[in-house]
Amino acid sequence: MAASIARSCCRVHSRGIFRKTSYLKTSFHCSPSSRSGLLLCLHNRGLLKESFPEHAAQAELPDLLRSAPQTVYCGFDPTADSLHAGNLLAIIGLLHFRAAGHDIIALLGGATAQIGDPSGRSAERERLSPAAVEQNSRGILESLHRIFTHHELYFCPDSSRLGRLTVLNNRSWYKDWSVLEFLSEVGRSFRMGTMLSRHSVQSRLKGAEGMSFTEFSYQIFQAFDFYRLHQLHGCRIQLGGADQLGNIMSGHELIHRKTGEEVYGLTVPLVTTSMGDKLGKTAGNAVWLNRDKTSPFDFYQYFLRLPDNSVEGYLKLFTFLSLAEVEKVMEQQKQDPGKRIAHKRLAAEVTKLVHGKEGLESAKRCTNALYHSNIEALEQMSDTELQELFREAPFHEIFLDPGTTVLDACRRAQAIPEGPRGYQMIQDGGVWINHQRAANPEQVLVVGQHILSNGLSLVRVGKRNFYILKWLSM
Repeated sequence: MAASIARSCCRVHSRGIFRKTSYLKTSFHCSPSSRSGLLLCLHNRGLLKESFPEHAAQAELPDLLRSAPQTVYCGFDPTADSLHAGNLLAIIGLLHFRAAGHDIIALLGGATAQIGDPSGRSAERERLSPAAVEQNSRGILESLHRIFTHHELYFCPDSSRLGRLTVLNNRSWYKDWSVLEFLSEVGRSFRMGTMLSRHSVQSRLKGAEGMSFTEFSYQIFQAFDFYRLHQLHGCRIQLGGADQLGNIMSGHELIHRKTGEEVYGLTVPLVTTSMGDKLGKTAGNAVWLNRDKTSPFDFYQYFLRLPDNSVEGYLKLFTFLSLAEVEKVMEQQKQDPGKRIAHKRLAAEVTKLVHGKEGLESAKRCTNALYHSNIEALEQMSDTELQELFREAPFHEIFLDPGTTVLDACRRAQAIPEGPRGYQMIQDGGVWINHQRAANPEQVLVVGQHILSNGLSLVRVGKRNFYILKWLSM
């Protein structure tokens, strides 16, 4: 299984170096800079959806956060090799707690990924092999490491005030347990009636496919994760998506039954499309956090293209701008909507968090090259950026012979038909090279015009057919 990942459970100290080792009511009257004022701040940003137990969380949690730094955790099952924008909101929630001086734990579900969380699903997940889980775990570790590092570099002026960051894998505490031992020690603390009452269970039992015992048992494992982190790290707060409330409740009940102590659960809203559909891999519309699945350009464009009526809410949810700054940006947007100031600020802030300053600059270069026909931006692009921007475009490496013409280049790239028809397409103005129409088939390629200083040519035939040529003997 994910043994090597489990053996490499990581602790990240406040300097960011990895080392092995129901809505909340606005009844908080503390300064937003204080630990207890954090809950009110998060609520006002729309980041908190429900709390559990509701009364205790609203009455006691502010005092607990004021008393001393607390430990907050959120789990991420490696059911894919990258996290996505739907997960990002939970990560941002953790980062707000860390910026307020609290310790945070990101828990990889190397064990629970092989069970499959039924929450929010109408059918059972496909079983993952141990090798697939380990590979996915590596991808998610990379996502988390990158985002935590960028947050500290670009959004935290004083990193000494940050709480500790720990990354763990629950495979490390399940790998040596037998089924009999686990059921004997943990299973007896759960009651069937309570487990059956969970929404995730009820919705599946009413469906045609029903629910397997494996999925039914998932809530036991997530509950034990919370208990384990409570015992080892003093963790008293679990953060999760809105669809995780039932699992969080199970953890609360297990800890309360075994220790008598009070712990708390907080949920963040689920990210949905403008049509109200959940955004994620299950829905098939995921915006991934790893570059090899969603490029910085595509990631940037997703936030840039949001409907006008969504952008203010997303600025509050997905950025670390103060609410006063969000209000200022929205006022600038109202004064000149055509400039899309709020959309650009949103896309820049989120892209910088996920892909860093280099990723943001890459996204802007690609935007200028594609939508503004900017030759300078096209010239500055790397091979990787071009291939990310034109994912469906064939990429050809071609030796540049003396006297190579526009016709030769198009034919060698297989961009036009053979014979007179392809020749005529060029003459009719159907071929563009580096955003300039190339209507003379016999014209010899000119460096600086047809061939950029980076040795690349972007050929477009018609409106949508792109070809990338890399010239090798310049």
